[in-house]
Amino acid sequence: MGVSKRKRIALSKSAQSTDKTAQYVKQSDDLQLVSDNELISLRARVETEMRRRNISFSVGDIGEQLVIDFFNSTPSLPNLLRAPRGTKNVDALSRNGDRYSIKTIWKGKKTGTVYPDSMIKNKQLFEYLLVVRLNDNWGLQSIFQIPWGKFVKIRSWDKRMNAWYLSCSSKNLTSMSLISQQ
Repeated sequence: MGVSKRKRIALSKSAQSTDKTAQYVKQSDDLQLVSDNELISLRARVETEMRRRNISFSVGDIGEQLVIDFFNSTPSLPNLLRAPRGTKNVDALSRNGDRYSIKTIWKGKKTGTVYPDSMIKNKQLFEYLLVVRLNDNWGLQSIFQIPWGKFVKIRSWDKRMNAWYLSCSSKNLTSMSLISQQ
C-alpha cells in the first residue's frame, strides 16, 4: 500500500523545511531564530543519526567518553578501556587492573548513585571514582579523582534510591584530586 500524494507532498515539504533549518543553523549557529517545531524536528533527526552511528548522547555517556579520551591522550595518566556494558558501578578499567566509576555532572549538585553490593554492604566496588563536570556545551570542564577510601568517608546515602552518592559541594571537591581543569 503506497503513500497518498497528499502525504508525500507534506513529507517532502517537512523534509525540505528541516533541511533548510539544518542549513540555516549550520551557517548562522543562531538557534533562537528557528521555530519550535523546526527545532524539535532537527533534534529528532540528530538523535536518529546518532543512534544509526551508535553514538551515545546521554550526559553520562558523553562524560564517560570525554574522560576516557582525556586519560588516553594524557601521557601521565593511565590508559582506560570502557568496561563492558552492564558492569555494576564500574565504567572503565586501567591496564593495571584498577576499576574506575565515572559520574558526570552537567547542571546538578550531586553525582549519580553508587549501588552497594547486595551481600556485603561495605565491599569495595572500585579503586577510583572520577567526577566529571561538563560545561553548558557538554565540553569537559573538570575531572576530579577520589580513591575508594576517601569516597567512603565523604559519601552520602540516598534513601529513595537505596544507594550512595557524592555531594558536589566545594568542600567535597577540594578534598578530591583535580586531574583536569579546562
